[in-house]
Amino acid sequence: MAYKAILFVCMGNICRSPTAEGVFRRLLEEEAGDLRVEVDSAGTHAYHTGSEPDHRAQAAALRRKLDLSTQRARQVMVEDFERFDLLLAMDEDNYAVLQSRCPPGYREKIRLFLDYGSMGERNVPDPYYGGDAGFEHVLDLIEDAARGLLAELRRVVQDRVNNT
Repeated sequence: MAYKAILFVCMGNICRSPTAEGVFRRLLEEEAGDLRVEVDSAGTHAYHTGSEPDHRAQAAALRRKLDLSTQRARQVMVEDFERFDLLLAMDEDNYAVLQSRCPPGYREKIRLFLDYGSMGERNVPDPYYGGDAGFEHVLDLIEDAARGLLAELRRVVQDRVNNT
């Protein structure tokens, strides 16, 4: 399967998933202009619908020259399971929520984002109740997994080319 649309998912869509969306969007622009992939993010809960990313997530991202200010939080919708080729949960709790809400026939699209990472962690920790160091750690994990995800996308495209 060639991935044409990827959705990053956390709980409120104001810290982890908008950061992942921004990091991966920039990575695609800078290193994979040949890949046409739609990127979005959402939350499993509607706590912050319409809000911009947390100011601390934005500040951490800006320190790495990444602007998240145009993003707005939204909740995962049933249509997302059909629309997106991959729904990447930031942690096992949100993975379980996605699995429980997933219509029949789409569960194989749901994965943990850090399955693409190389830092040995399974969950992107929620930095909401922590300090600045938590947001920096989240960025480190996300940047690492984003590179792994891009490598996977390139493998999928190459396999498709080789099989045609």
